[in-house]
Amino acid sequence: MSTAVRYRISHETAYAYGGNVMHSRQLLHLTPRNAPWQACLAHAIELDPLPASRRDEPDAFGNTVTRLEFDRPHERLTVVAMMEVEVGARPDMDPAGTEPWERVRDDLSYTGRPLAPRKLDVVRYRMQSPYVRVKHLFERYAQDCFPPGQPILVGAEALMRKLHADFTYAPGETGIATPLMRIFETRRGVCQDYAHLMIACLRSFGLAARYVSGYLRTVPAAGAISLVGADASHAWLAVYCPPLGWVELDPTNGTRAGLDHVALAWGRDFGDVSPLRGVIVGGGVHQPSVRVTVEPISSLS
Repeated sequence: MSTAVRYRISHETAYAYGGNVMHSRQLLHLTPRNAPWQACLAHAIELDPLPASRRDEPDAFGNTVTRLEFDRPHERLTVVAMMEVEVGARPDMDPAGTEPWERVRDDLSYTGRPLAPRKLDVVRYRMQSPYVRVKHLFERYAQDCFPPGQPILVGAEALMRKLHADFTYAPGETGIATPLMRIFETRRGVCQDYAHLMIACLRSFGLAARYVSGYLRTVPAAGAISLVGADASHAWLAVYCPPLGWVELDPTNGTRAGLDHVALAWGRDFGDVSPLRGVIVGGGVHQPSVRVTVEPISSLS
């Protein structure tokens, strides 16, 4: 069995504007994160037209963000990110060995005493955010997954399987502006909706969960079924599970993140890690086209 997979990834975004854009600023999250299980071996971003300025720097969540400014009229914009990433196997995990969910909740609750820096980083993924509302409705939906004393990862994986069974993957029916309550009512959505909804359920219990953007393997392993969300940007989440730390779960596919998942960035929700967003002056009506390929180029045992 492979313990690591090396990928070559291309992510192309093209804008054809309805008129001249006189000035624009763009913010890109298109640089893969380095993590204990993942290494970015090569990375480049090609731009047409060339920007007047470019700055690469870390954001508040430790992601690399690319800031661009265009100060000359242009009717199109093409951004091509090319990367080579090696993804290794996560360590073995025993869900039953994680702490009871109530202990985790209480340990992250405000007591009036200063928190250690590690806990401060975790706590910011426990609060409501622009695309993730904390509601009793979400807590009630997940109630059967978190009985008293349930180890937190056992409960989180039960919730992941419940969402995977109850909801239908429906590309094209929702967008980032679709309210989470509508997703919950219709039981239909795409990967970002699954991730946001599961995060909402976990945070409604007082637990910490963060949104992860990235990619899925395009070509499945021999004899395997292609995962939902391949050939496009994908989204999943990570839940804080002491003593293991952050554990990544993919409710769209009902599985833990593994060798098929390449992480780009993480934050509180989609708004923190959108691959490309910006502000333009002029341009008229426009719609981006996005093309993603994820090609495994080697497997290491």
